[in-house]
Amino acid sequence: MPQPTLPAHLPATLPRERLRALLQAAPKAELHIHIEGSLEPELIFQLAQRNGVALAHPSVDALRAAYAFTDLQSFLDIYYAGASVLLQEADFFDMAWAYFLRAQADNVVHAELFFDPQTHTERGVDIGVVIAGLHRACQQAQAQLGISASLILCFLRHLDEASAIATLNAAMPYRDQFIGVGLDSSERGHPPEKFARVFAQAKAAGLRLVAHAGEEGPPAYIESALDVLQVERIDHGVRCTDSPALVQRLAASRMPLTVCPLSNVKLCVHPTMADHNLPALLAAGLCAMVNSDDPAYFGGYLNTNLLATFDALPQLGVAEAWALLHNSFTASFATKAQQAAWVAQLDAAFAAA
Repeated sequence: MPQPTLPAHLPATLPRERLRALLQAAPKAELHIHIEGSLEPELIFQLAQRNGVALAHPSVDALRAAYAFTDLQSFLDIYYAGASVLLQEADFFDMAWAYFLRAQADNVVHAELFFDPQTHTERGVDIGVVIAGLHRACQQAQAQLGISASLILCFLRHLDEASAIATLNAAMPYRDQFIGVGLDSSERGHPPEKFARVFAQAKAAGLRLVAHAGEEGPPAYIESALDVLQVERIDHGVRCTDSPALVQRLAASRMPLTVCPLSNVKLCVHPTMADHNLPALLAAGLCAMVNSDDPAYFGGYLNTNLLATFDALPQLGVAEAWALLHNSFTASFATKAQQAAWVAQLDAAFAAA
């Protein structure tokens, strides 16, 4: 199935500065955001003080200086340390609300937030506290900011499947407050099939299914996520280009890939942004879109990712900008009517550019 085509009535080319302005002003959806990864150092220190948590770094600047990662695991070590300040419902609300304010500034109209309950329950925080704080922020984002938002519960793949099953069971009393499940954390050595039973259980419960695959892991992990876990979206997926047959399969099915460019560079998946394979993904007809992943750690929220991508990859133009934003809506778990309304807003923004 081909990439959606820029409608004929929209401008096919724009001066670079006008394209940059359009990228910032256009409505967009974010489908790959770890809410714990939006926890900025300033808020970490505020919550640490509020909750009496001792931190390993003496200051905001010292903590931010530690954000020099060599791979996914070196990031996760810092990430889990930062999450240690999250103890009360108000902490989870404050973290999510801070993200929504930044999302509003980036003209995000829909966000599907990943959260990692095991990161907190293993520290003795009740899963109901986690979900309640995040859900309240989602409700307030809709009411006060006009941002449609929902939650996706992610399992930590470095833990065993029994822990994932226990987490899903513990979350089911709050089933009306999250829409799906995902799979994140350390990819190497933890193939998707490790979690076959818990994903089957989640599917039987009517939950939507996504999984990280093909970031540091091989194309085979993407195939396992599709065939064994039966996911509806692949998070990252950039390693698919190592397998031409897989690229063809993903293009034919229009399987969404929630690509995170700054994250890929920060974690050394690609050496520089100029080396990123996003143009190749789009040229192959893949349903790719840009997301921020863990923006507090990787250098920027959604608009920063878009601008950095287009600045480094001049072959990307108006048609690619429209396709990326269009894909972000159609790959969402919103209703078809909501998707259509957002696409209409997107077209109006491009028509006015």
